[in-house]
Amino acid sequence: MKCFVICIISAVFVFPNVMFSQQTLVNAQAYFNAENYNKTISILKPFVTTTKTNFEAIELLGDAYSHLKDWDSAIIQYKSLVESHSENANYHYKYGGALAMKVLSVDKMSAIPLVLDAKTAFLEASELDKNHIETRWALVKLYMELPWVLGGSTSKAIQFANELESLSKVDGYLAKGYLYEKAEDYDLAAQYLKKAVQIGQSKVCYASLAQFYINRNQTDQALAVLKSGYSLLKDEELQQKIAEITE
Repeated sequence: MKCFVICIISAVFVFPNVMFSQQTLVNAQAYFNAENYNKTISILKPFVTTTKTNFEAIELLGDAYSHLKDWDSAIIQYKSLVESHSENANYHYKYGGALAMKVLSVDKMSAIPLVLDAKTAFLEASELDKNHIETRWALVKLYMELPWVLGGSTSKAIQFANELESLSKVDGYLAKGYLYEKAEDYDLAAQYLKKAVQIGQSKVCYASLAQFYINRNQTDQALAVLKSGYSLLKDEELQQKIAEITE
């Protein structure tokens, strides 16, 4: 009888709280999906402050802040997730990404610890999840952007591009196209970007190869790539890019 009473009390007091939490998250997710990030934050901020253990809500709050480029607030949310779930690769990736974006708004001296922390977060994510494509992309870009005194390294970038290629040939080819262009090996960059187009045939692939040609002031080649992509995909963004070049 005592057990029955306890179960009834639990159902009365606990179950409604669970339902309220779920409904709050559903409402916030709906606003997030509608790109109303301010409303998402207004719902989740007080909710997260009082619960502090609904990690799905904390992540969504961090994502909403990220979309608004409020990197300081996003960093706080993602850092709490990393501290609570150090084994979660995606939390480390999002934390590193927010740190990296914060770098763009601070002076060079303030940027150094942020960059190093971002690098640590990305490396941790890559170790935790050997199949995490986004983290490997971030590391390719980070190693190519960093000066060597802060750990920049073309060989390290190639290592992660190779890992990308083993997971997704398209991503691997695009990453190598990017890094070889940064390294000013333009023949090799073009070779990999063309490979990406051949097997990927996506908007990203066509746009990346076209942008490579635009960067080289090779407008005719860029137009040919964009027109080929538009003919296949009928994508309006490719058509808009064609219009911009031909104006």
